[in-house]
Amino acid sequence: MPELPEVDIRRQYLETSSLHQPISHIEIEDKKLVTTDPSTFVTTLTGRQFTETRRVGKNLFVLTDQPGVILHMHFGMTGDLDYYHASLDRPRFARIVFSFTNGYNLGFLCPRKFERVGLIDDIDTFLKRKKIGSDGLTVSLPELAEKLRAKKAFIKPVLLDQSVVAGLGNWIVDEVLFQALIHPEQRANTLTDSQIARIHNAIGLVLNTAIRYEATYRDFPNTFLIHVREWDNSPYDDVEAHKYCPRCGARIERSTVGGRTTFFCPTEQRVQS
Repeated sequence: MPELPEVDIRRQYLETSSLHQPISHIEIEDKKLVTTDPSTFVTTLTGRQFTETRRVGKNLFVLTDQPGVILHMHFGMTGDLDYYHASLDRPRFARIVFSFTNGYNLGFLCPRKFERVGLIDDIDTFLKRKKIGSDGLTVSLPELAEKLRAKKAFIKPVLLDQSVVAGLGNWIVDEVLFQALIHPEQRANTLTDSQIARIHNAIGLVLNTAIRYEATYRDFPNTFLIHVREWDNSPYDDVEAHKYCPRCGARIERSTVGGRTTFFCPTEQRVQS
């Protein structure tokens, strides 16, 4: 599913393709995908222009030239965007289409119909109501430390909690803890100042790396755990080296933590009391 890096890539795509173009009309193929009354949605946005974007975690907000009219996009499991000329065939799964006066369209692709769009009037109010914390790329070290020290649960599910840090998905948290040398079953409230600082630095490293490589996992640095995860899902077993820690050579272990499949190095990631 689209994680924070993929959503940021979609944000950049929308910014480079669809800003400052008046919307001439909107087609909604499936009204269940719209969290606002569909007729209000269409009436409010027709004639408006997208002016800028803001992403918080996995949520994309698109501001318009009318104050208090903000488009919210959530990409669910497989959502995507496609900007195309009106003379071309409508992309498959483009269940909501914004048509611009310049002859181009922006399709909101919803293959599995878990995606959602709607209108909000204030981003911060929306985030507070949905209990969405600070974005992974902007959360400060003091804020992260305060939230982690208040939790007695394992660090992995704590980091997956969107009210703690917004935008960290399963593979991202595994990678963060691997880079920070933290065991996924270390209790959050037992973390030292040094460990929390390493987690904070690792969050930035992992997210910025994923965005830089456009979430193409095979292009990530060889020091990343993601390569072990990708090979674990492969039907081929001919590259045994991919199953070992790139730092110490220990065999990477796979377990379940907080109900989620988890990968970690048993040698370098140890629970500390």
